[in-house]
Amino acid sequence: MKKFYKLVSPHQEGDHYHIHLDGRPVKCPSGTVLAAPTKQLADAIVLEWAAQEEEIKPDTMPLTQILTTCIDRVSMERPAMEAALLKYFDTDLICYRAGDDPPGQREAQEQAWDEWINWFSEHFGETLKTTTEIAAISQDKSAYEKVASYVKLLDDNRFTAFQLVVSASGSLILGLAFAEGDITPQQIFDAAHVEEHFKASIYNEEKYGAAPHEEKKRADMLRDLEASEAYMQLL
Repeated sequence: MKKFYKLVSPHQEGDHYHIHLDGRPVKCPSGTVLAAPTKQLADAIVLEWAAQEEEIKPDTMPLTQILTTCIDRVSMERPAMEAALLKYFDTDLICYRAGDDPPGQREAQEQAWDEWINWFSEHFGETLKTTTEIAAISQDKSAYEKVASYVKLLDDNRFTAFQLVVSASGSLILGLAFAEGDITPQQIFDAAHVEEHFKASIYNEEKYGAAPHEEKKRADMLRDLEASEAYMQLL
C-alpha cells in the first residue's frame, strides 16, 4: 500500500491512546480503532508509522501487528487461544530430546534446555518429564493446572506477547520464562534452534552461510521475539 499520510500522532482517549494519521484514527482490519494501553507503546507505534517511506510495509511495524492481534483476535478469541497454547505443554520442544544418534546432539539440547526445565521446577514447584521417544508425554495434571492458572491471569496485552513467543518457539516453558522476564529473545531463539545450530556446525554453515529462505525465516523470528519483549516493556 502506498503511503497516504504526512503526520502521525498519538491522541489520548480515556485510558487509551489512539494513533492518528493526518488527524484520523488508524483502524484494525476489524474496524476497531488501534488503541494502545500506554503512552509509551503509542509513541513507539507512532515511530513505526512515521518511519514508513513511499510504501507501507506491515512487516516493518511489529508493535502495530502485536497490538492489532490483541485487539482483533485475543479480545475475541481468548479462550480458544488459551486452549491451543496449553496443548504445547505435553509436546513442548525442550522436553523431547535426541537419542544417541547423531552423537553430540542430545548433549547440545541438554546444555541449552535443562536450564529452563530447572527454571520451571523452581517457579512452579513441579518436575517436568523429558523423553527421547517419539510418543507424546503426559505431564502431571497438577503441573498443567498451575500453568493454566498462570496463563489465565495474564492480561490480554501480556497474553498476546506470550502467545507469540510460544507459537514461534514451540515451547510453552520458554514462553513462561519470557512472561516472567527471565529469558531474552536471543536465548529463546537459540533454544528453539539447537538442532539447526548443531547441524550448522557439522556442515560448516558459518563458512558457507544458510540458505537465503532460512536466513529470512530466522531473521523474522528474532525480530518478532524482540518486538514481543519491547511490547511487554512498553505496557
